[in-house]
Amino acid sequence: MKRLLTGNEAIAHGAWEAGVAFASAYPGTPSSEILANVARYKEIKSEWAPNEKVALEAAIGASLGGVRSIAAMKHVGVNVAADPLFTYAYMGVSGGMVLISADEPGQHSSQNEQDNRWYAVSAKLPMFEPSNSQECRDMLAEAYDISEKYDAPVLMRVTTRICHSKSIVDTSDRKEVAAKPYKKQPEKNLMVPHYARMRRAVVEQRMNDLAEYTEVSPFNYIEKGGKIGVIASGMCYHFAREVFGDDVTYLKLGFTNPLPSGLLAKFYDMVDEVYIIEENDPYIENWVKAQGYSCKGKDTLPPFGEMTPDVIRKAVRGEELPVIDYDRGLVVPRPPTLCAGCPHRGFFYELSKLKNVAISGDIGCYTLGFAPPYNAMDTCLCMGGAFSVAHGMQEAFDHSGQNVRAIGVLGDSTFFHTGINSLMEIAYNGSKAISVILDNRITGMTGHQENPGSGRLLGGDPAPVMKIMDIVKALGFKHVFEVNPNDIKAMKKTFADALALDEASVIVTVWPCPLKRMDEEERGLFGNPFTTRCVVDQDKCIGCKLCIKCGCPALSMNRAIKKAEIDAPQCVGCDVCVQICPKQAIAKEVK
Repeated sequence: MKRLLTGNEAIAHGAWEAGVAFASAYPGTPSSEILANVARYKEIKSEWAPNEKVALEAAIGASLGGVRSIAAMKHVGVNVAADPLFTYAYMGVSGGMVLISADEPGQHSSQNEQDNRWYAVSAKLPMFEPSNSQECRDMLAEAYDISEKYDAPVLMRVTTRICHSKSIVDTSDRKEVAAKPYKKQPEKNLMVPHYARMRRAVVEQRMNDLAEYTEVSPFNYIEKGGKIGVIASGMCYHFAREVFGDDVTYLKLGFTNPLPSGLLAKFYDMVDEVYIIEENDPYIENWVKAQGYSCKGKDTLPPFGEMTPDVIRKAVRGEELPVIDYDRGLVVPRPPTLCAGCPHRGFFYELSKLKNVAISGDIGCYTLGFAPPYNAMDTCLCMGGAFSVAHGMQEAFDHSGQNVRAIGVLGDSTFFHTGINSLMEIAYNGSKAISVILDNRITGMTGHQENPGSGRLLGGDPAPVMKIMDIVKALGFKHVFEVNPNDIKAMKKTFADALALDEASVIVTVWPCPLKRMDEEERGLFGNPFTTRCVVDQDKCIGCKLCIKCGCPALSMNRAIKKAEIDAPQCVGCDVCVQICPKQAIAKEVK
């Protein structure tokens, strides 16, 4: 059956076809839709995990239990999951296990542009790189066969364009795979040094065996054309074909660890000059040069960013296709901003007023607090790092006698991810840093996935709510403040109370994301929110623009009359602007 699928959808369908029984993930663009689509198949037990390490460990456990499993995450998530990944490479599998790493060339929504192909090399894992949705499905089926045949977890590396681009996919029915009976094998599955040293030799032999497979893999092949050669994998293959067409000879690589030295030799016998088109690091280029061949790679193409056809065409041929010219001065810039009614708005509005503070942020919607009009974030490192960084900054300030207070800010999903560990650092070491948890009761940035504090499982079934306030108090904090961030006066007082303390404190802001779907019970917890909207009384408005400083996209200035106005369809009645207006020119009304 032919279906039009994104790469993420094709991976999900491929997992179902391959007989996968367990799936776990932590959402992260561009991988988030993988598990959301896997969850549609009732034969697969699908779960959101608190973080990527836990997701991979659960998938490993399912594999050890005898069933096929899959874990999915974005590239930086593999950093979190690296500890179990490297050791499971030694242990091998029972049921086949595949890890999907979704890389981000071009950094569309990521804090770095790392190349996770190196994880396969370093951990000594077989690796696939699909170039379209069909290959996502086909390679996943092959990956499970390879996993079980060679007793190895498999890494599948995809990129943003593959994850989100659609193409026609030939699909088939599910192949049921019987669970393998569990048996105790401590010498294989218990990695104390004595057993690990023996398994180290097994891993090396496995890579030797895979070196034979890569030469005959159906996903590594030559397409004969002209005397110019192009080597590419993943989406770069299609980018290159758009530029060169059939005029060159291609070495298309889909199974990329280990790489096929014999096939490479045959390829070089057919061509006079070779270009290597790859995104991020010169992974293939370094291998080709190590085999003793010359090539044009990162000396010709950019060292980072996406290798789109335009980039390739300009770098290799010095050509640029004509484009429609226009007056760029007429284009209104649209930087990312917090949504209308976002509960983080009142928090950042008051935070931006504080003096002598250093603000450590984190990964989430609230990272936008760095931008105007708030300018209320000084640094952002990684998921869950806000409190640890704030602690280190505070220690430095205290040591050097600087009159600066460190404030760490992260969200509820990030708190459950690894923020709890950071908060333990604060509690254990007696830090003076102020820690803030922005609880909007959902994983907002990646598409409103559930988390341990949202009260719902992946499929929507009820789940126990892990109350952040209770967790924080259990860690031993004496000063814990809970506040509605839409209440400007309460937010201001809470900051003042926390700053007045000469010891650690935790602020938990609690208000739901306005885009979250809530049932009647949850709506009742917050007094049936988002049923009002704000309106401007033009007679009272003096055009002072103070309301605009709250940064709400529903607010704007009418240039003709020099008065504020509110776009009614956007407004959800959070009333932050009502509290800011000095002339009571803004009021709430029922929708």
